Amino acid sequence: MSNDRPKAPRYRGGRRGMMLALSSPSGAGKTTLSKRLIMHHPDVVLSISATTRPPRPGEKDGEDYFFVDHAEFERRLEGDDFFEHAKVFDNYYGTPKGPVQDALSEGRDVVFDIDWQGAKQLAEQAPRDVVRIFILPPSMKLLEDRLRKRGQDSTDVINGRMQRAEDEISHWEEYDYVIVNEDFSGALEELELILKAERLKRARRPWLRGFVDELMRERD
Repeated sequence: MSNDRPKAPRYRGGRRGMMLALSSPSGAGKTTLSKRLIMHHPDVVLSISATTRPPRPGEKDGEDYFFVDHAEFERRLEGDDFFEHAKVFDNYYGTPKGPVQDALSEGRDVVFDIDWQGAKQLAEQAPRDVVRIFILPPSMKLLEDRLRKRGQDSTDVINGRMQRAEDEISHWEEYDYVIVNEDFSGALEELELILKAERLKRARRPWLRGFVDELMRERD
């Protein structure tokens, strides 16, 4: 029997990364799912935002946030250095383009733990690279129960979070995929299936063109 098996083309494996924008109301599991996905896939990284708020105890610059002052943030904002940004309680938050673009060009996927407004800005800035995924709770009652079990917030704060949850959920149709997080293992499996399917899209496999050209030359 011949051992002349076809060799894998040199193009195979090379791909451009993508931006996975995960949104959900507070308590629906977005952050936990993001962390577990990154734990399972070393080539998936979490986007690090820049902010003008001061570091909290234990936070490290370049790991939790890029900490900058207002003047620096506004200078970079004028230079179109952010994919998306927002001002919250007198402090700026934004996603720097540089680290994300570097990761994408190296074939790594970048996860964004982000609200619907930030996801919309990302999609407008980089429509070919962004995949939007919305995480829904199985019920509003369960969502409220999860918030109460945290034991971190007063009733008034929880009521405010529930009102914001309704607003966040109202934008679910703007997303490419929707996952109902009734069972964490099942939700994580769906998230990983989305990652795999999106990686297999023709547009994200640039080596295919060279591979097809090589196939066609075999007939010459």
